[in-house]
Amino acid sequence: MAVKSPCIDVCAFDGKTGLCTGCHRTREEAGGWKKMTDHRRHQVLNEKSRRQAKLTREAPQTSKQD
Repeated sequence: MAVKSPCIDVCAFDGKTGLCTGCHRTREEAGGWKKMTDHRRHQVLNEKSRRQAKLTREAPQTSKQD
């Protein structure tokens, strides 16, 4: 059974990390998803938590001012 794409139709790539803010893949991974083996797709999906944390760390910190 083919591995389902993690795409959530956001497709906004972070300038610092190069990761999509929706599915946490690189442009190359998103564009080449259909040609990847299921093994490689699982590898990409297994990186989601690490990549999500990276996006959170790299995001500009905003401070609340009252």
